[in-house]
Amino acid sequence: MMTRRGRGEGSIRERADGRWEARYRGQDGRRRSLFGVTRREVQDRLRAAVTAGEHGVRHVDQRVTVAAFLGDWLEHHVRPSRRATTYASYAAIVRLYLVPAIGRIPLAKLEPEHLQRMLAGLKGHRGQLSDTTTRYVYAVLRIALGRAVKMGRATRNVCTMIDPPARVRRELRPLDRDQLVAMFKGLSGDRLEALYLAAAGTGLRQGELLALHWSDVDLERGELAIRYTLQRGTRAIAEPKTERARRTLRLPAYVAAALREHRRRQRAERLAAGPRWQGADLVFTTGIGTALDSRNVTRYLQGHLVRLGLPHQRFHDLRHAFATLLIEAGEDLGVVSRILGHADFATTADVYAHLTPAMLERAADRIDGLLGSSSA
Repeated sequence: MMTRRGRGEGSIRERADGRWEARYRGQDGRRRSLFGVTRREVQDRLRAAVTAGEHGVRHVDQRVTVAAFLGDWLEHHVRPSRRATTYASYAAIVRLYLVPAIGRIPLAKLEPEHLQRMLAGLKGHRGQLSDTTTRYVYAVLRIALGRAVKMGRATRNVCTMIDPPARVRRELRPLDRDQLVAMFKGLSGDRLEALYLAAAGTGLRQGELLALHWSDVDLERGELAIRYTLQRGTRAIAEPKTERARRTLRLPAYVAAALREHRRRQRAERLAAGPRWQGADLVFTTGIGTALDSRNVTRYLQGHLVRLGLPHQRFHDLRHAFATLLIEAGEDLGVVSRILGHADFATTADVYAHLTPAMLERAADRIDGLLGSSSA
């Protein structure tokens, strides 16, 4: 039995197969149908469709799949407007996770349940994806669907209708002072010794160090300027993403001394390479002057750590060690934030909210100094 609605509002009926169908006439005059499991569901969809038509929102093509839209979004929006590394990263997420899970679903029929099943499935994907990757999959889809809504290709962003994957904070366990000293001694004389000393002594990101030019380093004044970064996974040099990432830092004396020795060694390598030398002005290079591969740099460091009996570390953990030691020593968090080149102070506070034993001891000593004598 068909239940009539007001003029222009369409009609709703229960079909023989048990589903409910809403029929209405679009702004282009064509008859259209919407389907659902319950009457309430199709009633809500019908109301949304009629409202969209009244506000000039064009009809959503029911035939376009999620995979087709994502491919179009990557090529015509992401590729022209984002960095090559961002495009490559988004494309990998689409290819590996989004298309296999929800690619065949029509974009107009994508539901929150589809996303919840996809995210649950990702946790068991290839032995379980990391929480960071799962959150990134969700984030990429949310960005894409947001564009779909702006373009009139979808009427809603279903990512906003579910809770995002929970953020599980990775516990930071950087090397402490004694371990860093042991690492420095173990690296003595290595051709990349200055790179690792600079990482732990300045807090620079790996990409910033690998893109550092000698023209950015003033060893006489003991300063260096951050003007470039090496894009992750490539040897392409680009400008920093934020203005706060562009900064000038003072060099600790031991880092400046290591860089002087590194420059002397590099000049000898350049003479030995002769016409095979391909580099221009990079501080840290291969034996023929080209940019270093970030993954090789990390593996090289980890090999040394194993040899020295020190805990496993990512290259980025040297940056964490730098920041943690400064905070333990009582340095102002705002100063640490600017040295690190964080986009804002909140990022620094969030990352380094953990308390180390040294911080707890310093806090206890301070309160003892303030109140201890009064209780005696």
